[in-house]
Amino acid sequence: MSHTYYNYINGEWVSSKTNETYASINPANTEEVLGYFQSSNEEDVELAIQSAENAFADWANTAVPKRGNVLFTLIQLLEEKKEELATIITKEVGKSFREANGEVNKTIEAMKQFSGEANRMTGETVPSNSSEIFGYTIREPLGVVGVIAPYNFPLGIGIWKIAPAIIAGNTVIFKPASNTSLISIKIIELFEEAGVPAGVINMVTGSGSVIGNAIGNHPKIKAVSFTGSTNVGLALGKAVSTRGAKMQAEMGGKNPSIILEDANIDETVENLVISGFLDNGQRCTGTSRVIVLKSIAKELTEKLVARADKLVIGEGFRENVDNGPVVDEGQLNTYLHYVQSAIDEGATLEYGGKRLTENGLDKGYFVAPTIFSNVTKEMTIFREEIFGPVIGITTVDTYEEALELANDSEFGLSSTIYTNDLNKAFHFVRNVESGVTHVNIPSNYFENQYPFGGKKASSIGPREQGSTTLDFWTDYKTVYIKA
Repeated sequence: MSHTYYNYINGEWVSSKTNETYASINPANTEEVLGYFQSSNEEDVELAIQSAENAFADWANTAVPKRGNVLFTLIQLLEEKKEELATIITKEVGKSFREANGEVNKTIEAMKQFSGEANRMTGETVPSNSSEIFGYTIREPLGVVGVIAPYNFPLGIGIWKIAPAIIAGNTVIFKPASNTSLISIKIIELFEEAGVPAGVINMVTGSGSVIGNAIGNHPKIKAVSFTGSTNVGLALGKAVSTRGAKMQAEMGGKNPSIILEDANIDETVENLVISGFLDNGQRCTGTSRVIVLKSIAKELTEKLVARADKLVIGEGFRENVDNGPVVDEGQLNTYLHYVQSAIDEGATLEYGGKRLTENGLDKGYFVAPTIFSNVTKEMTIFREEIFGPVIGITTVDTYEEALELANDSEFGLSSTIYTNDLNKAFHFVRNVESGVTHVNIPSNYFENQYPFGGKKASSIGPREQGSTTLDFWTDYKTVYIKA
């Protein structure tokens, strides 16, 4: 019998006002229910906001270094519970245990970075025009804020949004993705054990259309940080900004990798596997568009097909597994839809393109890594985000044409060029329209000490992480004192 889990409001685990629940399913074995969670409504959000509002004054007036101490404890707890957390991620998201461990490690790295931010809430002093006036700035928390996290990195993204929000002195309403509710329960338990007072973090589970809308439209929510699809993010951003609150959104990507004639093809293929296939391509920074010069296109395609064929697809705890299932039936159907649309529009299926059902895989949402060649810029597969292990290969005659195609997208999150030509590499860095870019590195590579975010329809608002960590979560106040 699966356990029933509850919302977390004012330091207590409470039932939803709806008295309804939903299940979280293991995507590797859909017969396994991981737990039942509260299917909440606007009334539950209202209670969470009241709790956060009541806790705000005390938390905002807590010494900033003392708020920062929470993260030092959190780091230790993450280290101690690493195997438990990775196990839940593998069961709930479907990623391999190796990749799940990687997510936990990345989360620990992020907390090490964030833990020092409490001592970096700096203002500035600037000489006044008057010798009798002393002027300076201070940074203050916003109030009650909303955090809406995705399913693909539920531990990492959930924590690295919540952590800077509370370090800055805000109180939080946390809405996790419904299909990763169990790991989100663990996030709350970690913060609770780390010493966060009641009411500072509140979690409400349920439908994004209900809970997300309630958070986005509530006048007491001063800011919302969201990671998810572009359509949802833009709609949410409009609702938040219309009422004068702050919005931060990390959304879709259709990330290009340009491959020039002087690239190391074998290394490039390995990098494309990492960025395009691992985690089933369920990464907003993953490579989905490969733009390659015609002279090397055949060699690259053949080697990428051969490498894809070596990937091991199976239940995430099996030894040497590269990919588990995609996260749910909806994502499976999205994958199948885009595969069929690519075929119908004339792309050549080089590898994969199907659901995997042999050797017990029929119990889950397993799919093959997929490669299409002869992809043109008019095709849907070139334009729309799939969020699956699908790479489309487009050939060009020149670097200039490759750069033009790379920028021919509504998205602008991440990008990569593979070349040993320093001039072209720096020209690419200067001219590619993406918030993150790379040279001879997979498009999904990142480190927490650098700001993260995109351009165009990939992002709204200030960057996350790095030196910009606290920018979104604080306001400046300018002070003038007459001596």
